[in-house]
Amino acid sequence: MDTRHLPAAVVFDLDGTLVDTGPDLTAALNHCLSLVGRPPVALRTVRDMIGLGARKLLDLGLSHTGDSTPEQVEALYPAFIDYYAANVCLYSQTYPGVVAFLEKLKAANIVLGICTNKPVAMSVALIKTLQLDHYFDVNLGADSLAVRKPDPLHLLTTIDRLGVSADQTVMLGDSMVDVNTAKAAHVPIVAVSFGFSHIPATAFGAEAVIDHYNDALDAVTRVHSKRR
Repeated sequence: MDTRHLPAAVVFDLDGTLVDTGPDLTAALNHCLSLVGRPPVALRTVRDMIGLGARKLLDLGLSHTGDSTPEQVEALYPAFIDYYAANVCLYSQTYPGVVAFLEKLKAANIVLGICTNKPVAMSVALIKTLQLDHYFDVNLGADSLAVRKPDPLHLLTTIDRLGVSADQTVMLGDSMVDVNTAKAAHVPIVAVSFGFSHIPATAFGAEAVIDHYNDALDAVTRVHSKRR
C-alpha cells in the first residue's frame, strides 16, 4: 500500500461512525421514558436524536413523547447512565468494513484516536467489548475535558495527545457537529452517510462523503492530499 499521501493520524467519532449504537441507546432512552410513564420511541426516530450526549437525547425523547424540562432531564440522567453502562453493548456493532479499514491504517503506522460526546468510561467499555481497543491510541469522551464537540479543543486535544498536528490529521464523523468541530480545528473531515443524522451527509459540507468503509481509505487519502 502506498502510504505517501496518507495522514499521520485519523480521528473518529464513535456513535454512528465506527459503531451502530442505536439499538442500545434506544433501549436506555425507553427505559427512562417508562419510569415517567411515557411511551417508547422507535429506533428509527432515536437515530436522529443521537450525537449531542445523553442529556440531549433525554431532552429530545421527552419532547417527542410530551413535554421536557431541564429538571426532568436531570432527574432521569442518572437512570440513563446506570442502565446504559450496564447494557452498553448488547446489540451495538461495528459498521461493515470498519475492522478492515482499521487494519489498513495500523499497517501503515497511522495513529488512531476517538473523539466522542459519549462519556469516556462508556466509550472505553464499548470499544473494549467490541475488541477494538488495541487499535486506538487515544480516546477522549464528553467528560475528558471541560469542553466537548463542537468545541474544536476537544478534537485538537485528541490530536495533540496522539503526538501529531492538525495538518497531519483527518477526521471521520457522521454529523454536522463533527463537521463543524473539524472545520473549526482546520482538520479535513470525511463524513459517513449511514450514521445518526436527519440531515443528509452530503449537506454537511465535509470534504468527502462515503457510503461504505470500503471507500474510506481512498477518501482519507484524497482529502489529506488536497492540503499538501
